[in-house]
Amino acid sequence: MLKKVAYTMYPVADVARAREFYENALGLKAGSVGNQGDQYWVEYDLPGGGCFALTNFTADAPSESAGGTIAFEVEDLDKLVADLKGRGVTFRGDMIHSPVCRMAVCLDSEGNSILLHQLKAA
Repeated sequence: MLKKVAYTMYPVADVARAREFYENALGLKAGSVGNQGDQYWVEYDLPGGGCFALTNFTADAPSESAGGTIAFEVEDLDKLVADLKGRGVTFRGDMIHSPVCRMAVCLDSEGNSILLHQLKAA
């Protein structure tokens, strides 16, 4: 039986560049970090629960079309999108609107797709 998502992992090509993006552009704080030589595993425990990890242990290449996308719930989507655009982050398409939320899709420093999500007020 499945209990919960233990973590979501993205492959990265350049660990330092990826950490710069996730820690400085998105404000995540690294938790467990381990390596074997030049191969790294970096975990980010999210404030509302869950874990997001970056690694170059796998042979998988970062890709916006790999089929999986992480969706981060954010407090202020407009502010974050403006900040990220100011940092030169690439966005795919316009803001997505649904009856219950708004979303924006961007690429991380490695080319992985990230969905930024904000629920509308009830």
